[in-house]
Amino acid sequence: MKKKTLVTIAAVVLIVSALIVFQPITRAVSGKYELLIIIDTYKLTLTLYENHVPIKVYPVAIGRWETPTPIGVFYIKSKEIPKISDMGPRFLRLSTQWGVYGIHGTSAPGSIGSAASHGCVRMFNRDVEELAKLVYVGTRVIIEGSPYGEVGDLPTLLPWSKHHAVVAVQRKLAVLGFYTGAADGTYGPGTSRALLAFKKERGLPAADIIDDETYRALGIMRFE
Repeated sequence: MKKKTLVTIAAVVLIVSALIVFQPITRAVSGKYELLIIIDTYKLTLTLYENHVPIKVYPVAIGRWETPTPIGVFYIKSKEIPKISDMGPRFLRLSTQWGVYGIHGTSAPGSIGSAASHGCVRMFNRDVEELAKLVYVGTRVIIEGSPYGEVGDLPTLLPWSKHHAVVAVQRKLAVLGFYTGAADGTYGPGTSRALLAFKKERGLPAADIIDDETYRALGIMRFE
């Protein structure tokens, strides 16, 4: 009995050892991998990472000063075929909560390598087609840097506006202790309450609006 027990234990140990040794190979073969896109708005590049290793680098175009590309951490919400021919063959929609932004091709390849878009990230058509085949819905996208700072232009905004400037306002109000919600870029009721409380404390007109006076009071400036 003892001999059989030892043999059984040895067999179990061998099986467990084999599973541990071959587990990474099984994961690799099953196609499980992590992708990440980092867009550098200073270098005007899009780099695709697989399991933290850069595997592709593409040149891109970003938004102009008056329509800057949003900065932050997003993910690919959907992969689409654009209805507008100027956007090339593919549109990778980003998960921004203000406006519609994405990575797409272009009918103006000469704009690649410059600040020329309305806020989206442009690629050569062949490049965006290749990228669309490589990435999956849910791929994380980090857009970093910005030649214009976080906000770029500072438009006058009314309640329920969705804009990247609202994110900056929400963050400032949170730092000052007036806002506790998410910096989601939506000028909703929570943002209105925080804004009006801030204006009351600072002796500003009690108008539910984000205007030049509001930006100045919060210390938000272009190119910050």
